[in-house]
Amino acid sequence: MRLVALALLVASRVAHAQGGPPFLTNDPGTPGDAHWEINVAAAQTLTRGLDSYQLPQFDFNYGVGERVQLTYEVPYVVDTMPGEPHHSGWSNAYPGIKWRFLDQGENGWQLSTFPQVETGADVLAQQRGIASPGPRFLLPFEAARKVGVIDLDVEAGYYFPKQGLKERIIGLVAGHSFSDGLELDAELYDDRAIGCSISAADTGSRAASMRFSWRAAA
Repeated sequence: MRLVALALLVASRVAHAQGGPPFLTNDPGTPGDAHWEINVAAAQTLTRGLDSYQLPQFDFNYGVGERVQLTYEVPYVVDTMPGEPHHSGWSNAYPGIKWRFLDQGENGWQLSTFPQVETGADVLAQQRGIASPGPRFLLPFEAARKVGVIDLDVEAGYYFPKQGLKERIIGLVAGHSFSDGLELDAELYDDRAIGCSISAADTGSRAASMRFSWRAAA
């Protein structure tokens, strides 16, 4: 299955190319001590025979110290399929803690880990295809560095499921700031199930994606 998505985000402040909503790839950045960062995004996923919308996708973050972030993410999903009724509802939530354990400043390396738990979902949401059974534990690592005029963010991780498929994720976000208030970011993201059959992959156990985002200061 191949997934292609376009996303647009207008943010109140922009520092440099960064992961997180509307992107799937996360970065090592945190909000700062006692600061909130709340993202509300919309995303569309186009697959063979199915369109899925996250309207909206909520991402709540709170800084504990300068290097730790508490997170709670949850999307409201709307699925449409030709000739079938629409299905909608809250999907799996992702509470987690991010820790930036290396910070060499703006022009150096930044490294973090961001363990999260994909919560379970009720049977109806699973039957409608808007949520997975869960729970699963996600252990990813993030890296960020400026290379010339390009800001790069990379994330790689692995899902440890209580039930369901094992998955590994790899993401890359690259961006360039044209001014203090405007930048262009692009993402490559691959989410692939491990040890599944081809038929399982065709039903959505693996995906490759590309996303583009203009970010403008308000």
